[in-house]
Amino acid sequence: MVSNLKGKHFLTCDDWTREELDKVFETAFDLKGKFVEETPTLYLPHKTLFMIFFEQSTRTRNSMEAGMTQLGGHAHDLTADKMQLSHGESAKDTAIILSRMGHGIASRNCFYGIGNKYLSEMAEYSTKPVMSLQDDVYHPFQGLADLMTIFEYFRKEIQNLKVTVSWAYADTHSKPLSVPQTQILLFPRYGIDVTVAHPKEFPLNKDIVEKARMNAKAGGGSVKFTNIMDEAFEDAQVVIPKNWGGFGNYRMKDYLENEEACNKEMKVNLEKYRDWICDERRIKLADDKVKLMHALPADRGHEVTDEILDNPEISIVFDEAENRLHTAKSIMALTM
Repeated sequence: MVSNLKGKHFLTCDDWTREELDKVFETAFDLKGKFVEETPTLYLPHKTLFMIFFEQSTRTRNSMEAGMTQLGGHAHDLTADKMQLSHGESAKDTAIILSRMGHGIASRNCFYGIGNKYLSEMAEYSTKPVMSLQDDVYHPFQGLADLMTIFEYFRKEIQNLKVTVSWAYADTHSKPLSVPQTQILLFPRYGIDVTVAHPKEFPLNKDIVEKARMNAKAGGGSVKFTNIMDEAFEDAQVVIPKNWGGFGNYRMKDYLENEEACNKEMKVNLEKYRDWICDERRIKLADDKVKLMHALPADRGHEVTDEILDNPEISIVFDEAENRLHTAKSIMALTM
């Protein structure tokens, strides 16, 4: 595939212009159509992608690996324990070596205060495109799949579409801020009106919020915040209930120096908001044709009830998950 995006890093959608993102979506829809028709799309024959995972993954790992296979290439599935990373090899050295051996590098590193810096260092020294599979600040592939799904269901008539991104209770682990932060940065660039609901102890990063407001002003959308979940659900056309940790409640320096104490406080704060769940009562506050989205895996019975998540009239989470494949293939085909 001939592309003027060849070699461009993909660390955040914010580094890509609206025109470049439009090309990504155009390519993703074309690839999805060909996938359904079982038409081969061997745009990256014999090319190699190195995938470095510091955390577990289902949708991201499989969308990238299956995507590379369907594009005619191969993905190496790497984890830190299989590499010299476990012995302290730097992001710089890793990027230099892998970019001499293959055609792209993709990595997931969500450790707070570390992940985005690690990926940015790799991008600085890699001669091939570096792609973020999620870090502590951004999850750009998820953002693309989310917006592609919105396009599918609302036929690109999304100016002033009402989307609610709401914190929800979950007791698994302190999840990164990267999914909601990517959504509030990206959606308003396409004219979407985003409402974010969260308890006061679980804010998003202040710098990201300010940038999201700037993006909204430029794109014709809006971003507003509330500490009342019911208020955010009123008349919403799309709802995205998603847990995230309370990292934004601390300065990064303070968190990193007092990680154990901060995590303990987060856990105490978490238990105050068990009633922050997307259930039948809250869905009835939304638009009568509301759609539920979620990056998955959903914490069933905590973030959202089964009756909503499994309702085919409301839930579009599996279309959203499938679109991880098509948007991943689009980015790889255009940049590699």
